[in-house]
Amino acid sequence: MDFQTVRERVAAFLNQNGVEAVCAYPDSRRTRRTGVVAAVSVRACQGGPEGFRDYLGERYDETTGQWQELYGRRITLTLGLDLYAHQESGAAEIQKAYDRLAEAFQWEGPAGLVLQELSCGETEFDREAGLFHRPVTTVCRGFLYAVASEGGAFLDFIVRGEVEV
Repeated sequence: MDFQTVRERVAAFLNQNGVEAVCAYPDSRRTRRTGVVAAVSVRACQGGPEGFRDYLGERYDETTGQWQELYGRRITLTLGLDLYAHQESGAAEIQKAYDRLAEAFQWEGPAGLVLQELSCGETEFDREAGLFHRPVTTVCRGFLYAVASEGGAFLDFIVRGEVEV
């Protein structure tokens, strides 16, 4: 899974939870928006080995009737979820959007990621751009793992979370 896919999935999660969101570095042209929007970016990714030489074990694939080997790493993603609003919307609307964003991450979070930290800076007005801006950062934990067929060829890379008990 590439970082564009991570940005897209986090943006979709926020949109489903009442916070308008877009990828910070879209492939398409940006459009001028009304209201508050979160710009989703990946600021950092750190990973470390989880198993012996990244080997996590095997799983049986019922659709193919074969065993698949799993290789992976624990990752920590630092995501930027910066909030922007036009002057007409005001700083109060940014606060409301941040509250919805924080609640969504606290209750569920994007699939495959477990919230570790959520922080924000002060809302400031950029006179040149005519926008209010609040920097928001979240740190999430998950697994990046690959599935290999019996012959050793990698089939897919996936980000998965872990269940907190």
